[in-house]
Amino acid sequence: MLLGLSGAEMSGAELVELDQIIWHHYRTYMLLAVILAALGIATVVGLILSRREKIGIESALISRFNHKVRVWWMMAVIFALGFVLHRIGVVVLFGFVSFWALREFITMTPTRRGDHRTLFWVFFIFTPLQYILIGLGSNPPDYLGGDRGIDYYDYYSIMIPVYASLFIPARAAFAGDYKRFLERSAKIQFGLLICVYSLSYAPAILDLKLVQTDGTPWDGSTVSVLIFLVLIAQLASVFERAWGKLAGRHVIAARINASRTWEGFLGSMVTTGIVAATLSWATPFHWWEAGMLGAVVTVMACAGTMTMSAIKRDRGVTDTGTLVQGHAGVLDQIDNICFAAPVFYHFTRFFWV
Repeated sequence: MLLGLSGAEMSGAELVELDQIIWHHYRTYMLLAVILAALGIATVVGLILSRREKIGIESALISRFNHKVRVWWMMAVIFALGFVLHRIGVVVLFGFVSFWALREFITMTPTRRGDHRTLFWVFFIFTPLQYILIGLGSNPPDYLGGDRGIDYYDYYSIMIPVYASLFIPARAAFAGDYKRFLERSAKIQFGLLICVYSLSYAPAILDLKLVQTDGTPWDGSTVSVLIFLVLIAQLASVFERAWGKLAGRHVIAARINASRTWEGFLGSMVTTGIVAATLSWATPFHWWEAGMLGAVVTVMACAGTMTMSAIKRDRGVTDTGTLVQGHAGVLDQIDNICFAAPVFYHFTRFFWV
């Protein structure tokens, strides 16, 4: 409404409000511009490398780089769409991503006929309910407790770890199939915990009322904080692989993932921390706080990658899916975010809310 008025027609209060709206999203626009510029450069570099025959670089490495860039473009488009649709739009988008990632996880770890009704509850009751609670957040409508100051964090923080974890084995037991009962129940619970519960903390960031560490209210948009988390989680994996190629000597767990080394892990912690510190202007964090959070996210991203690698080794598969042509599945792309999101959220909630 304000944008439809000329400067002469707008009152002083309306001009101040418009300035606040523009400044509120300024950091988000700048961060998106930086990301798009970096992706554009990466795309051009990938095209140049793929068309040169004798460049001393493995063709498989170039192909993997180009596939990764395509995945990042897809993520950028998703975030741009979510930004247009506002907070609820982002929550819905993450809900679909969780649904697809859980589908890949369950497909990778086959179930028995007795689990089908349990899976119905997991996919069509608990998954949407978790994101509905995230969407309600701390400002639900009055008829859902908003007039009483209810914060739905108290519900979505325990719904899956407590109630779903109790329901799943009980429902499986009522199916009457006792073969590998403990294994089957644990598998479904773990998939729900990682693919839905943990990932749901990423859009939950949008509901936080952030301040700086001195208590000063932060005038930026939480969208930029969410983008910051996803960006550094993705960069942590890239830097870890790059440092592993350049200086990797000591493999962390050769039988799980032979490409992950301690040198790559430590190099990624430092590099990701530096990048996070340089992006602190888009967040309520001081540069050293952003750097520390970057290191924490690196630890969790590595933990997520190693955990999913162990599961894939156990199941005898290479990738969790093929939604992105030639480059693994959705769960392969977000396993680092799944592990980093709840830790990042609770650090932020504790120190900057």
